[in-house]
Amino acid sequence: MSAERDSAVGEQGSDGGRKTAGAARTAAAGTGASASAAKKAAPSKKAAARKPAAAKKAAAEKTPGATKPAAKKAPAAKKAAPAKKASSAKSSAPLRKAPAPRKQVVAPKKATASVPAAPAKTVAAHPQGESRTALVRRARGINRELAEVYPYAHPELDFENPFQLVVATVLSAQTTDLRVNQTTPALFAKYPTPEDLAAANPEEVEEILRPTGFFRAKTKSVIGLSKALVEQFGGEVPGRLEDLVKLPGVGRKTAFVVLGNAFGRPGITVDTHFQRLVRRWKWTDETDPDKIEAAVGALFPKSDWTDLSHHVIWHGRRICHARKPACGACPIAPLCPAYGEGETDPEKAKKLLKYEKAGQPGQRLRPPQAYLDAGGRAAPPLGAG
Repeated sequence: MSAERDSAVGEQGSDGGRKTAGAARTAAAGTGASASAAKKAAPSKKAAARKPAAAKKAAAEKTPGATKPAAKKAPAAKKAAPAKKASSAKSSAPLRKAPAPRKQVVAPKKATASVPAAPAKTVAAHPQGESRTALVRRARGINRELAEVYPYAHPELDFENPFQLVVATVLSAQTTDLRVNQTTPALFAKYPTPEDLAAANPEEVEEILRPTGFFRAKTKSVIGLSKALVEQFGGEVPGRLEDLVKLPGVGRKTAFVVLGNAFGRPGITVDTHFQRLVRRWKWTDETDPDKIEAAVGALFPKSDWTDLSHHVIWHGRRICHARKPACGACPIAPLCPAYGEGETDPEKAKKLLKYEKAGQPGQRLRPPQAYLDAGGRAAPPLGAG
């Protein structure tokens, strides 16, 4: 409308003249043609605008950093993430197994803490569930069995009177009864009484006692106790425990040997064999000799004490040895809680037996007749082949 209004008014040409109406109409027609041409050209502009947009879209699709494609590919990335986690989990799988060695390290510590160290075989402190009454019965049953095995059991030191027995017992420390029995004949032949030995030359006594070991200390003891017997007891060996233990070199063990075998007064002799066996049999857990004596004495009547000592000591010397017990040849195996600590094969165990149980001589040069009647053999004198 504005274009028509302007053309009606007229337009000044370049020459300053006014165009004619026809010219105006022609111009208007031209203007309309140009307008329609412009309208027709508009779509081409839109198409041109669409083309850059399509180009941009194509470029965006080709560009990796475009937002829309990135958003579309995000799920793929999310899907890939679990794969990475799975692979990382697989790679970290050995690390998850790391606690296993820790458990294996802790377990042995608990096991070693609950298990004590020990010899080859560990035995319970007491037979499981054993009452005091059962212990007394088992202990007395063992003594009865040993009494049948060693009916001829006796002190294995040669002696003819209490003086010879107390001297021989002092000399038996740290050596065998056999060695003492081979040595005392020469000693008592030269010094038959306490008065003779009290006045003896120490050097001469030492020479006689040399085979027993620790001969200087033993010489001092036997000369000292002989002087004490002469000075305090009129040359007689006292028959009371409290008097015997006052003599040089005499303790409770020696005193009970003398009391039980020279005076017939019951006593328990707690020597190294006795200590070993009563602990193996679980009669007591004590290690002090005086406490062992009290604990074992409480299991038996007093009248059994002396013979009990002989039975236990004989069994320790012949069968139930310190290092290799002959378990396979032991007559009290069913009653022993320590069975199996030694050789259990009967044939091999027989080779471990000693003295008369192995057909060998005993320890006494002058044994009792009951021992000889039972098949025992006297020991040879010192220096014999």
